[in-house]
Amino acid sequence: MPGSSGLSYFKAMKILIACEFSGKVRDAFAAQGHEAMSCDLLPTERPGWHYQGDVRDVLDDGWDLMVCHPPCTHLAVSGARHFAAKQASGVQQEALDFVRTLLDAPIEMIALENPISIISSRIRKPDQIVQPWMFGHGETKATCLWLKGLPPLLPTNIVDGREPRIHHMPPSADRWKLRSETYQGIAEAMAAQWGVLEPAYS
Repeated sequence: MPGSSGLSYFKAMKILIACEFSGKVRDAFAAQGHEAMSCDLLPTERPGWHYQGDVRDVLDDGWDLMVCHPPCTHLAVSGARHFAAKQASGVQQEALDFVRTLLDAPIEMIALENPISIISSRIRKPDQIVQPWMFGHGETKATCLWLKGLPPLLPTNIVDGREPRIHHMPPSADRWKLRSETYQGIAEAMAAQWGVLEPAYS
């Protein structure tokens, strides 16, 4: 809130970045002065505050904001040809239940990110769909955002180029990792736009 001098006072938040091993979104918020922790079953790929384990272990730890990237393996419509087997085995329902757990977490502000997926038909439609080219990357990769207590992201740097680089990525051992990482421009937009908000209870 503005003080008597007319200056705005920054309020650091406690922020959880769920299902992230790259550290990109965590570090973008940390660079803004927030207490940001990433969490994933995998170790972090860069130094920083990271909990290696099940995010459900830490959902009740008093976070102000959570950005989550649940695995899309059993949810993305790009894998629709495998849906019958995923439904029969129960893994798709488990993935949907995990998404519901994240969206229902006791956290005032939540953003859940996933590609075009059955979350839209089985839980609810996304609040926004963003593209990398809206944030400085000349590529296409439709990313859905389900938001709670947060405004939609505003484009920061619309650029030319509509190359589906991720889609055309050749097979490799790390392909799934590279496909799942958040674009740096989107991470920075999240931190710059959502990091200045205050929880309703503050």
